[in-house]
Amino acid sequence: MVRRDMILKLIVERFIKTCEPVGSETLKEIYHLEVSSATIRSVMLGLEKEGFVEKPHASGGRVPTEKGYRYYVENLRDEGVDQAAKNALQCVLGAKSQSVEEVIKNACEILSNMTSLASAVLGQGSGEEELASIQLVPLGGNAASAVFVTNQGYVEHKTFMIDEKLGVDKVASSMKAISERLVGTPIGKLTGKMEAMKPILIEYLLGQEVLYDAIFAALSQLATERVSVYGKDELLAQPEFQDPARLRKMVEALDNPSALIEQLVSGRKKNVDGVEIALGKDDLEGLALVSANVALPGNPSVSLTLLGPQRMDYAKAMSTLRYFAEQLDRYFGMKGVKDPCQTASQKKESQPLSPTGSSTRKTSSSARKAQTPRKKKASRKS
Repeated sequence: MVRRDMILKLIVERFIKTCEPVGSETLKEIYHLEVSSATIRSVMLGLEKEGFVEKPHASGGRVPTEKGYRYYVENLRDEGVDQAAKNALQCVLGAKSQSVEEVIKNACEILSNMTSLASAVLGQGSGEEELASIQLVPLGGNAASAVFVTNQGYVEHKTFMIDEKLGVDKVASSMKAISERLVGTPIGKLTGKMEAMKPILIEYLLGQEVLYDAIFAALSQLATERVSVYGKDELLAQPEFQDPARLRKMVEALDNPSALIEQLVSGRKKNVDGVEIALGKDDLEGLALVSANVALPGNPSVSLTLLGPQRMDYAKAMSTLRYFAEQLDRYFGMKGVKDPCQTASQKKESQPLSPTGSSTRKTSSSARKAQTPRKKKASRKS
């Protein structure tokens, strides 16, 4: 690695760790560099002129710019997944009788804990979903809950009070008639269909417009994009959010994670080794998002995402995220995991091709060499 790249790598990694501007003396002392402070300052000045670092204060050290982060991510980061993260995930995947939601929740909590970032599962939206069923569940007295399920397993419900004069049985019959007319409808078209059929649907509901409004509200919710966020406390504990005003702004943004992530991914994006990186701009400047696709049962295009400050540890975040995405794909693809707590050394045989395209399986390479002499002997005998 050339000196310029080495200095930039150390600046980025030191800033990631401390959230403090990095000076030449700090680099020399912490990393025991065998060059003078003057030489380091000269390299840092060159990096500043190229736009990879900047000085937030006249007399302080340097911090990475967005350009510096991107160069680091694409060229300088070290690969590797913490063994504790691997073991924790494999134990989750090895547990019996889990729902898809439980597996995703547990995996995201581990992901947040291991990276100190917020994690999210971003669904593909409702475009390909259809309404699969509507059920009325009596709750005792005059209360009942209408439960709506899509063909991808998403559930929404609304609870309401039923007029004593009607009774639950009559409303249940009305709901069955509505179900027959709405089941099979694409989620995105449900509210339009309900509005077009409003008079007849209210008639089915025995004139109870409040029930129509409850059903309409639930089906409208089905049509929105669903985002589950885990590890909010991990994110808010980052030094960037110790300022009360910035903390309040971040809390407000997390209250609407769909809008937050949509705004991030609509900006500057870069795909690096199968992981998409998005850096925030304008009011989201200083935030970053990394995501990888995962195929879930009934939902083949879900994004497993990490959200954090722009100075996040990209090497750790990207390698950990990629590992989790690959393992979840295996698990939900029903390929299984042999040992729920296996070590990294036990999985080396199943590693894919390296980024250069050469095989990482040393045994297979030596086996091919061993086969060559045997072929030559056979030709001499013949």
